[in-house]
Amino acid sequence: MKQRPAADLSGLPSFGLGPRSPTWWGTLGFMALEGMGFALAAGAYLYLATLWPNWRLSAPEPNHLPGTIVTLLLIVSLVPNHLLNRYAKQCAIGPVRIGMVVMSLLGSVPLIVRWFEFPALNIYWDTNAYGSMLWVLLGLHTIHLITDVGDTIVLTVLMFTRHAYSGRRFGDVGDNVFYWDFVVLTWIPIYLLIYWVPRLG
Repeated sequence: MKQRPAADLSGLPSFGLGPRSPTWWGTLGFMALEGMGFALAAGAYLYLATLWPNWRLSAPEPNHLPGTIVTLLLIVSLVPNHLLNRYAKQCAIGPVRIGMVVMSLLGSVPLIVRWFEFPALNIYWDTNAYGSMLWVLLGLHTIHLITDVGDTIVLTVLMFTRHAYSGRRFGDVGDNVFYWDFVVLTWIPIYLLIYWVPRLG
């Protein structure tokens, strides 16, 4: 039997970006699990809200200014985040390094404002069910924000080392962009639940 010549695979990329990367699918699965956690917390909030006609339970309205600032900062961050994704697909090391520094800063600023957001809720977590749910919702998102900002900073440092020249790192940047979108988009319904849904009642 005549043996077929081996195919030349030298032209194939040594790493994958987006859905071609196993890490991307792992990130997607991670977001699905976390998204379910957010959905359960929001469901518990809405369920408790149906039990009392005055859902705030006579608590003062939260000051929405810090939360609105965080929301605007997160939405604005989507623009450089997607520019960074474009540079990562091009494996452009210089623009990716700049983009990672920018995203590290843009991710840290909402955390600073978030420090003032908790007191602006005008209620403690142990005051009543309403207060507990506000702190759970805000706390869950804060944990995810801290996690992603930490990951972004670590990845930024790596992009300034010899490891940056591994193609896989550009895939990691793309996955980080993907996860940041998740952090921003999950905040929008939480923001509405905390600051605007009680005002509708």
